[in-house]
Amino acid sequence: MKLGVFSDSHGNLEYLGNAAAFAAGRGKADVLIHLGDNYKDAKVLNQFGKRVLRVPGVFANEYLDPSVSNRIVETFGPWNVLITHTSEPHPNDLPADIDPVETVRNKVVQIVLHGHTHIPRIALHEGVWFVNPGHLKRQDKKGYHASFAMLDLRRNDATAKIYQLVGLKELLSKDFPLSAT
Repeated sequence: MKLGVFSDSHGNLEYLGNAAAFAAGRGKADVLIHLGDNYKDAKVLNQFGKRVLRVPGVFANEYLDPSVSNRIVETFGPWNVLITHTSEPHPNDLPADIDPVETVRNKVVQIVLHGHTHIPRIALHEGVWFVNPGHLKRQDKKGYHASFAMLDLRRNDATAKIYQLVGLKELLSKDFPLSAT
C-alpha cells in the first residue's frame, strides 16, 4: 500500500496539486492523505481518482465540529496508522478526540503521520515511527523548503521518503520493520 502524505498547504493549491500529481502518478500512491492546514485544500486531491483521507488543523473551524474526525486510526494491511495534525494533544481537542500520546504509549499504531511544525522528519519514538511531511507553502519562516512524504507499507516492513517539492529531490529516507521494538 502506497501513501502520498501532505500537510500545511495553507491555501497553496498549486503546490498541493503538484505534490499529489507526483504521488498519484510516478509515486503510484493508492491513498492521498492531507494532515490539515487547510482542511478544504484537500479537495484538490479528489481529482486524482485515489482514496483521500484528511483531518483538519487545530485552528480550523472544522476542528471544533464534532462531526469531523480530528484524528483517525486507519489500518493499511498489517499497519495501524494515526493520521493527525499534531503529534501531541492540543488545547483545541474535543473530548472524544483520540489522544496521540496514549495511542503511542499503548502501541495502538506503528506509525504516526502528523504535520503542524512544518519540519520534515522521520523518527522512531517509543517504538513508533513518526513521519512529518513538512509543509507546502511557497515560503516558510522556519527555513524549510516545501515538501511531502511517500510511504510504501509492505507486509513486514516499510519505506518512508520525504521529497522537496521543487526539483523532487529526496530529503529523507528510512526503511523500517513492522515491529520497531
